[in-house]
Amino acid sequence: MNPTKGATLADVAAAAEVDRSTASRVLNAGVGHRVGAATRERVLAAAKALGYEPNPLARGLRTARSYTLGIAVPQLENPVFPEIIFGAEIAARSRGYALLISHSDDAGGDAGHYAQMARVSRVDGLLVATLEHEVALLASLQQTSLPYVVLNRKLDGVGNYVVFDSFAAAKLATEHLIALGHRRIAHLAGRAEGYNGQRRLAGYRAALDAAGIAYDPALVITAGYTFEGGETGMRALIDSGAALTAVVAATVLTAAGAMKLLHARSIAIPTQVSVIAIHDAAIADMLHPQLTTVRLPLREMGSVATHGLIDLVEQKTEAIAHTLPLESLVLRASTGRPQA
Repeated sequence: MNPTKGATLADVAAAAEVDRSTASRVLNAGVGHRVGAATRERVLAAAKALGYEPNPLARGLRTARSYTLGIAVPQLENPVFPEIIFGAEIAARSRGYALLISHSDDAGGDAGHYAQMARVSRVDGLLVATLEHEVALLASLQQTSLPYVVLNRKLDGVGNYVVFDSFAAAKLATEHLIALGHRRIAHLAGRAEGYNGQRRLAGYRAALDAAGIAYDPALVITAGYTFEGGETGMRALIDSGAALTAVVAATVLTAAGAMKLLHARSIAIPTQVSVIAIHDAAIADMLHPQLTTVRLPLREMGSVATHGLIDLVEQKTEAIAHTLPLESLVLRASTGRPQA
């Protein structure tokens, strides 16, 4: 059976030797209500062979849904978010939904953004991400009655979320440096009041404590999650005169900024200062030297959150709460043993 351009529901029904109502129940209900397993598989196989694409407008008229989800992110230039979006888009498509991408202001003054997105775009549910400003995010979410899932953030009063284990990520990064022999390890941290900033700082401190290394607050600088923040934070560390031999950076972008400053000060990486980042991205291979990272399951986050959101929209579940495990430590050239 060859794919047919513009294949219709009638074409699928004929190929599967079922009536149109049966084919519709399989393809539009998603789980094939009141349809036997063998018939369902036959319909799905025919739809795949014919290249059938359901018409979301027609389906929406029948169900009062738009079959469109919204995802709002604060920084499209941050390599974290395109990966999450990729996983979300693949998952949405597999369930017959489209994905609308929106840029949200992360400056804390955009409390009505999500409510406006829901009203204007007629999305069925929202995937929401922010780097900081949890209070503003919560206020915005409370303005809409739509189902939503918060990405990489746990908020008081918000039950639907998918997060990374930021504590374990920072602990693993710090343990790697300790295993190499480092004891003066700095941390370019996220905002202390933010969920991930707190969890990563706690993981960093836990690794130090387990190794019998005293925590030194002078080695912790709030740098945030940007290239500029990493450069500024690294400058503050060096200018303070603090003795350090390694740095745990909050993200790849933070690490890249820190490495720029180290190069500008003629401080050799990793000979004089080792650098490791939480989160992996293609840019890590492009830096000089290549950056050691802790890889996070970004695409999986997008996928798990999207499937969970659709289950909320279709009332197949009442809540979604997932903490994703780490993937791995990615060893590259930016970490090594400290100078004797």
